[in-house]
Amino acid sequence: KLLNECNLLYWAKSLLDFTYEYIDHCIDAAPTLPSFPIPHVHFVEVGIALAFSRHSSNTQGTSEQAPMADIKAGMFSAVYLLEERVTSGTPNDQTFTKFIHNKDYGPSLDKDEYGYDVAVFLSFTQHIQYEKTEGLAFISDYQGSTELLTDPQILTHRSVNEGIDLFGDGNIASVVDDFKARHLCNHYCKWPGFGLEVYA
Repeated sequence: KLLNECNLLYWAKSLLDFTYEYIDHCIDAAPTLPSFPIPHVHFVEVGIALAFSRHSSNTQGTSEQAPMADIKAGMFSAVYLLEERVTSGTPNDQTFTKFIHNKDYGPSLDKDEYGYDVAVFLSFTQHIQYEKTEGLAFISDYQGSTELLTDPQILTHRSVNEGIDLFGDGNIASVVDDFKARHLCNHYCKWPGFGLEVYA
């Protein structure tokens, strides 16, 4: 399971990097700059740590304990997921925000809530990803701080990998099926320089 988490973050980082490359390319090629800022977010750095025993364990236990498993020195004994800490300098140390839920087609926040502007931008990134993968995949379950994201899900079309989830149990293929009809385009999506089809 931890290896799947790392794999998912690896692919989410790649997909978000691709999205920023597309945005940068469009802005560079446009005759005029957009009138809005582009937020800069990225996913946490993550890795797997393996623990190995230094000493052999007592296989007999005490008279009140069941015998312990035999662990020899140098054997693999535990796995840990190491993840960059999500922090921010927000009021009341509000460090964690759910920007877009797995089942949503737009921001999970109200307009007056902290991070709403980032949630709108992340909704736009979904539009790019959906369109540039020809409706096959996009990042969802965006959460973290306004600079550092963690624990995403990549939603994929039913045709990807013959319908077998590539990125864990959070895939909701029906959200991908309905994306074009239910995504609400915002000012990022509608800026002509990005060349996106406006859905609604």
